This record gives sequence, structure tokens and C-alpha cells, in this order.
Amino acid sequence: MMRPHQIIAAMSQEKFDQLLGQLNEDNPEVIRGTTLAAAQILKFRPKFLMKQAPAKRMKSIRQAVSRANSNHLAEELLAVYFLKCRLPLLTEWLDLMGLEHEEGVLTQEEVPCPEAADLQGKVQQFRSADGEDDRTLLLRVFAAQAAIEWPALDELLAAEA
Repeated sequence: MMRPHQIIAAMSQEKFDQLLGQLNEDNPEVIRGTTLAAAQILKFRPKFLMKQAPAKRMKSIRQAVSRANSNHLAEELLAVYFLKCRLPLLTEWLDLMGLEHEEGVLTQEEVPCPEAADLQGKVQQFRSADGEDDRTLLLRVFAAQAAIEWPALDELLAAEA
């Protein structure tokens, strides 16, 4: 299973820039907080990071969020992205899996892993809906949550990597 910081590290700089760009449009305060946290992780003064050219700043933020000691920051960033920017996609997945949620936030105490064959069929169905590259990202982020222990999903995702 990939951890959230590993998911960020594995994505292209272009995809990371797109993700932050969407977050900046919908939730600029999240980007400000992420930038300040990244400065602290990199041991930069926040003003220094804020004054960097946008492309260099995005690269620095990705570098910081990709570190193992910033896993919590990566998890939060990815969660906010799907809850605020990609909610219809998130709810489509949760509804397909029959998971109880309120606007994308799971309400079940335990989320049992479905049978491997059933899960594989639903993952294929979810992915085949359109050519959306965020579908695979969503599956990786879902599997990386601390509350989700679905070895069958981990195996499906690992087989693709």
C-alpha cells in the first residue's frame, strides 16, 4: 500500500500543479496553509517560499509534501482535493461500493473489505466510466487512508504499478 506522501512523490509535477491549481481556485486558504507547512518542513522562511516564482514554489511544495515526515500533510491535501474539488467523483466511488457517507465523509465505524472478485468488478466498473485520470488517483488515496484496510484493493493497485 502506498502512503499519501508516496502518492504525491509518484505523481508528475504537472499533475501536482494541476491538483494545487484546482485547490487554489476552490480553497485558497488550503494552499496558503500547505505553503506555510512546506516552508517549515524545508526549513525555509515562509516569505522566501512565497516569493519564489510559481513553478519553483510548486516544485518546493511537492518536494516537502513527498517526504515521509509530512505524510499527514499529504493525506490532508489529498483528502481536501477530493472532498472539495472532486466530490462527485468521490461520492460515485463510495455509492458504488455501498459505503455510508455524508458528502464524501465516511460515517461507518468499520469499513469491511469486500470480496476480492466483487471489488475487482467494481474497480473495473468505476474506471471504465470515462477516461478520467483522477479515478486511479482516487483509488490510491482511498486505499492509503488509515481507516481503510482493504488488502484486496492494495493487491489490485500494486499489480498495476
